[in-house]
Amino acid sequence: MQDPIIRVRDIAWVRLGAPDLDQAEGFLTDFGLVRQARTEAALFMRGTGDAHHVHITERGPDRVLGIGFTADSEADLHRLAREAAGASGVEALNEPGGGKCVRLKEHNGFTIEVVHGVATVEKLPERHSVLNTGRARDRLGKFQRIDPRPCQVKRPGHAVLSTPDIEGSVAWAHRHLGFIVSEHVHAEDDPETLLASFNRADRGADFVDHHVMMFGRHSRAGLNHISYEVQDMDDLHAGHDWLRQRGHYHLWGIGRHLLGSQVFDYWKDPWGRVHEHWTDTDVLNAAMPTRSVPKSQGLRSQWGPQAPQEFRDAASV
Repeated sequence: MQDPIIRVRDIAWVRLGAPDLDQAEGFLTDFGLVRQARTEAALFMRGTGDAHHVHITERGPDRVLGIGFTADSEADLHRLAREAAGASGVEALNEPGGGKCVRLKEHNGFTIEVVHGVATVEKLPERHSVLNTGRARDRLGKFQRIDPRPCQVKRPGHAVLSTPDIEGSVAWAHRHLGFIVSEHVHAEDDPETLLASFNRADRGADFVDHHVMMFGRHSRAGLNHISYEVQDMDDLHAGHDWLRQRGHYHLWGIGRHLLGSQVFDYWKDPWGRVHEHWTDTDVLNAAMPTRSVPKSQGLRSQWGPQAPQEFRDAASV
């Protein structure tokens, strides 16, 4: 396998199209994001972290427009523009937050935006639960009271693509984005048949999320889901109840994944694109070797409901 052209730092955002920005903002606000900017043409939503925005909705047909990743430097953008087949030049992002971008098409034809220099903002105040557990009692003389409310999304965590060609998708992501495979999932009795691939950013000795992009084998290519980290378990459950009360479409959860270990909860936006809340992921660094496991030891929940077929078949385009 060829050496990577660059190694991206993290996921930046998803860019979706929607015919109604009011409806999009209503769902995303209930989901736990906060409006950062809005124009006639687009809506930019942020989390509690210092990223200017982590979700973009452009007015237009309901479709997947792109997935953004952050580069370490502008020099990385120029290197990608020179060396990646079909890449755009380094372009200014003429939208709130600014910055520069290189656009390219990944293996399944989806637009990948690699960006640098997007503005940062002041972090928002966060609510965190203090828990008394069997190991330690840290909440002394205080009551735990969770008001009905949306959760607080902190940051984007990962994107998952359905693809007919996992091997080609993984090779493309390694070459252009510098990902490392955390875990492969293969058919139960056939280690050569790859069913899913969990890939993380390569930050050397620094520990990062178990995966920043996953690929799942499917007959159709599409976005399976986009995922966002919330503050903690109480925050995730509060957000679950809030979204249910507001009448949004619940798809799967609450449960705990086996691979990655995240506690998860999945929702559909008004156009059927799947958005995930999660908390408590595994973190790995570049020293951790790739693992390969059969389907029975990989694609399941440790507790909570198992994945419905509707989730497995999600492939928005």
